[in-house]
Amino acid sequence: MEHTSNTDLRTAADAVLARLVGDASGEARLREDQWRAIEALVADKRRALVVQRTGWGKSAVYFVATSLLRAQGSGPTVIVSPLLALMRNQVEAAARAGIHARTINSSNSEEWDAIQAEITAGDVDVLLVSPERLNNPDFRDQVLPRLSAATGLLVVDEAHCISDWGHDFRPDYRRLRTMLADLPDGVPVLATTATANARVTADVAEQLGTGGSSDALVLRGPLDRESLSLSVLRLPDAAHRMAWLADHLDELPGSGIVYTLTVAAAEEVTAFLRQRGHTVASYTGRTENAERQQAEEDLLANKVKALVATSALGMGFDKPDLGFVVHLGSPSSPISYYQQVGRAGRGVRHAEVLLLPGKEDEAIWEYFASLAFPSEDLVRRTLDVLAHAERPLSLPALEPLVELRRSRLETMLKVLDVDGAVKRVKGGWIATGQPWTYDAERYAWVARQRKAEQQAMREYAASTECRMEFLQRQLDDEGAKPCGRCDNCAGARYTAEASATALEAARVDLGRAGVEVEPRRMWPTGLPAIGMDLKGRIPAGEQAAQGRALGRLSDIGWGNRLRPMFAPQAPDGPVPDDVAKAVVGVLADWAKGPGGWAPGAADAQARPVGVVTLASRSRPRLIHSLGARIAEVGRLPLLGEVSYTGEAHPASRSNSAQRLKALDGALAVPADLAAALAQARGPVLLVDDYTETGWTLAVAARLLRRAGAQGVLPLVLAVQG
Repeated sequence: MEHTSNTDLRTAADAVLARLVGDASGEARLREDQWRAIEALVADKRRALVVQRTGWGKSAVYFVATSLLRAQGSGPTVIVSPLLALMRNQVEAAARAGIHARTINSSNSEEWDAIQAEITAGDVDVLLVSPERLNNPDFRDQVLPRLSAATGLLVVDEAHCISDWGHDFRPDYRRLRTMLADLPDGVPVLATTATANARVTADVAEQLGTGGSSDALVLRGPLDRESLSLSVLRLPDAAHRMAWLADHLDELPGSGIVYTLTVAAAEEVTAFLRQRGHTVASYTGRTENAERQQAEEDLLANKVKALVATSALGMGFDKPDLGFVVHLGSPSSPISYYQQVGRAGRGVRHAEVLLLPGKEDEAIWEYFASLAFPSEDLVRRTLDVLAHAERPLSLPALEPLVELRRSRLETMLKVLDVDGAVKRVKGGWIATGQPWTYDAERYAWVARQRKAEQQAMREYAASTECRMEFLQRQLDDEGAKPCGRCDNCAGARYTAEASATALEAARVDLGRAGVEVEPRRMWPTGLPAIGMDLKGRIPAGEQAAQGRALGRLSDIGWGNRLRPMFAPQAPDGPVPDDVAKAVVGVLADWAKGPGGWAPGAADAQARPVGVVTLASRSRPRLIHSLGARIAEVGRLPLLGEVSYTGEAHPASRSNSAQRLKALDGALAVPADLAAALAQARGPVLLVDDYTETGWTLAVAARLLRRAGAQGVLPLVLAVQG
């Protein structure tokens, strides 16, 4: 094709935009900054990093550039994005512009060959790939080399994910280095993100190679969102926050999102708002995919007032007329907060953004911070296990051999893979034998950055200065200035008032005690590999029954009362009266409910005939006093205590297999307790303070059943999760 002038190219670009946005008049025009990016990619074949606010129109840049490059005879555009499921609208828009898009993902591997044939035949304009695909052995070894050779434009969407300085680091993105290195000369590259401060921008530019080239283009625009009005409401407690939301939700414009920090809180708030007559849906990491998609569609169609969501509803969700975003609890990072509030106000002139911080926020921040990159000792141990393995090890096979939960183990392996220390192959993971250095300085710096971000969110909530300007400065926006719209600039638009009826309902709801504790029924895989001859189903006669807990540490009701009791520095002492009273209420509800022991209970079982406590090194007075109070109120004998032996190992908070290894031989049923169980004619209540994995309860229940207990009903104060 003969080279056209940039004036002709601009005319062609505007025509593609008009088709993309459905403008039949053909009057749609690219903004200057959008055109600069397209010109760099199409006319100059440069690499570009675009850091622009949500709603700026980054997808228009890569779809218009694709159309122009294809007209020049270039190969298909490859878009690497973590948001394939959320790009449906963009793909439909691309089709209006005559751009044919296909997706390669884990659910359509049987179509890969056909898609590859379509690419070879020139029938695919855009191929969407998730970052996880880049390190799938079949895709990496068979599809990726051919794809790299054919690519006409590489787009890295949500590029901040490539940087572990950022708030949403995803190690799979590091695999892009390989793809970039394999691209033929002259293939343009576009990286886009809406949420990157100067450090993340520099890191992304360096890793994508956009920083090492003198002619690379970095387009960084102003991050003010003129449609957003930011506010902070400080309310006394969780009940006031829920009551306020129930009273004022209908006053907020249009439909929107209510973000919570935990799954438990999202489910609690959803149930309460429905009880108060609001049409809302829950959206979390536990929500089934079909339910998630239905919830998204209901919000897009304004069939619900709000989705009550965790960060699972994050990047890429596109509803231009979203009218509000409320946070019940403060995110730990101003960058992630900016990203989440950016869901609102894309296509409307005014949207409300409210932050309702809670006293439990910082405990939740600390919990998630504890899931950072593992210590050097754990990493070295994992490398050593892989180095001595006779064959590749899958995640389930490797997990019992190292003290890491599967999600953290997988993330660590992906980082090590990018660093060249391990490699994913068919059948699992192998060590490469390449030298590897633990970058302690970088990980420590990242941890300090997280602390600084947490402090910034405290300052944001307390600030009397412009809130939008504060967020812009956190993202190193040189154009930051007072917005004139937030509560500090223009005055508060909402009072802290909540009706007495809503407040009482919230208190009752949050004060409702009792969480089911599901028993362990299967041994984890891989126990024989660590010397434990246990596998398959736990025999029914050795299992615990379903138990109960007073509350979850992550919820905003009893969690707020229990969390200080379980803090590392909290002193041991007798169970507080209000907690003991609430536990008695849980027992009463349990007895009357399905599977209880009260007369008339559905699927009724035998009434407990005694109380057994679990030994504790950290809270022995708490557990013993709780067992004694339950025995006294229930008029049951306190039969004794499952004790620790001299074989006790330090408790492992990692994966199930390692937890069981630490418990192996660590618990015992003393002779006097065994004698009491032999005389008992019914199940016993097993009392402990806290459960996270459920394995201590499972091991203790197995010992009690083997010693003669006819059933074991676990009862704990708190569960993690």
